[in-house]
Amino acid sequence: MQVYEAPLRDMKFVLHELHTDDGFGNLEALEEFTPDLVDAVLEEAAKVAQEVLLPLNRSGDIEGCTLENGVVRTPKGFKEAYDMFREGGWCALASDPEWGGQGLPETVNKLTEEMICSANLSFSLYPGLTHGATTAIEGYASDALKQAYLPKMVEGTWSGTMCLTEPHCGTDLGLLRTKAVPQGDDSYKISGAKIFISAGEHDLTENIIHLVLARLPDADEGVKGISLFLVPKFLPREDGTPGPSNGVSVAAIEHKMGLKASATCQLNFDESIGWLVGKPGKGMEAMFKMMNTERVSVGIQGLGVGEAAYQSAVWYANERVQGRSLSGVKNPKGPADPIIVHPDVRRMLMTARAYNEGSRAVGAWVSRALDAEKHATDPAVKARAEDFIALMTPVVKALFTDCGYESANLAVQVYGGHGYIAESGVEQFVRDARIAMIYEGTNGIQALDLVGRKMPAHAGRYLRAFFHPVSDFIAANKEDATFGKMIEGLEKAFGALQLSTGTIAQKGMKDPEEAGAAATDYLRLLGLVAMGYTFAKAALIAKARLDEGTGEAAFYTAKIGTAQFFFDRLLPQATAAFLAIKSGKASMMALDADMF
Repeated sequence: MQVYEAPLRDMKFVLHELHTDDGFGNLEALEEFTPDLVDAVLEEAAKVAQEVLLPLNRSGDIEGCTLENGVVRTPKGFKEAYDMFREGGWCALASDPEWGGQGLPETVNKLTEEMICSANLSFSLYPGLTHGATTAIEGYASDALKQAYLPKMVEGTWSGTMCLTEPHCGTDLGLLRTKAVPQGDDSYKISGAKIFISAGEHDLTENIIHLVLARLPDADEGVKGISLFLVPKFLPREDGTPGPSNGVSVAAIEHKMGLKASATCQLNFDESIGWLVGKPGKGMEAMFKMMNTERVSVGIQGLGVGEAAYQSAVWYANERVQGRSLSGVKNPKGPADPIIVHPDVRRMLMTARAYNEGSRAVGAWVSRALDAEKHATDPAVKARAEDFIALMTPVVKALFTDCGYESANLAVQVYGGHGYIAESGVEQFVRDARIAMIYEGTNGIQALDLVGRKMPAHAGRYLRAFFHPVSDFIAANKEDATFGKMIEGLEKAFGALQLSTGTIAQKGMKDPEEAGAAATDYLRLLGLVAMGYTFAKAALIAKARLDEGTGEAAFYTAKIGTAQFFFDRLLPQATAAFLAIKSGKASMMALDADMF
């Protein structure tokens, strides 16, 4: 059974209590969004997620998308749900008011995204990709293109995609072959084939606006020769309504492991009219503006699925009666006790709970930096936010999706044999969560980005945006009477991170393969320290609230308990990561390719 109730109390905790000292708040441009207003938005979003989107999750997975005469049909109920979603203003939540958006903080937007992803990950991709596309258009397109396309896209009447991958190239986009031929005015004819295009064709919106990477005839080879083009499915008429077809056709929809209700398409562009976004040969710069936005959102997808899987597992663990508690009968009127009494079931539930709460806390921290990057008036705050976002984006994408997938697998394990059966609904979480570790740059690519680009950038400047607050927190609180031991554990993990940073920097300068061999473990280590930092802060806050007697004792007690579990059972992974990094590449690269 798929169970989900938005974790609003924890969301309000990370919004209003946890990060108030991070230096990214008190933004004048966002003063109108008071805590009461923000909470009201989140409560309404929870209703949409629980009452409208969740009931369509399993049925959409069973029915899937269908291709009929070149048109993709989404599952029953999706069109009505999308219309309601759009009319409610949810597509425009965090977009610029200049284009019809509501301009809410990214902190609110990301928590709303989490709820949507928990309730129905397939549905989330349709508005989510559009938001990413509008980010690239707003940042790089001409004023004429912005005026023509952004209002409809922000409103949700038109949707957006990004078209990168081709049958012969994925991550290595320098190999792409799609061509763009100038027409003598400001337009180009785009020809080529793209695959794995999420929301590439569907029946939810009047028009679909594709952002397509292609090469001009005189372009350089490799990524430096790639440009970005805006290519609508239908060419707009002068009055802004969709006009004639623009030579964009669907060759097929992909038959995927999960996300069955999300239309992932193979698209052909046959001399489709498009317009340049940004400068010629600078398409990757513009596309990365969209991809970086999407990478944080993909991390939130992992968190969303992990939360839904956890809640479903908790429900089942309380309902399923089997065996007796090792410490004595807990359900004397029944033939057995509910399985939640068993330590190993608790291990699985607590692991998922801690990953979810840790991801939510770190995600909120990064979201606050996103708001500061956009709205801060102090150049120093804006610069620190930019550094922090650059460092943490690959961590959010990779760590959250790794943890979400693990939580989904744990939910199946809690259900046992029933979890492996489709009727339970939890095996869908595993299938849906798996793609988040792959698209928008595989998690291995995220790790390479972290150690190869972000870590050495500007002589380690990005790292300082993370290292300094963690170091200052440890120094200020390591003698705490209640949580000194917990913070000592954080200090040891942070020390392992610092030593690992030095090891990779030293070895990687001499041999790039050494950095590559350490990359995944290093990302995990940095992410665990980030979670540990937020959990330690949360425990101190929770203890203060309990001492004040402000109420909600159960919530704050549970927060401390979850933090303690993280430090006892999950943070020790940091030691293993450090030892793996220290071992170097030797055993990893020892076998010749023909020995595999």
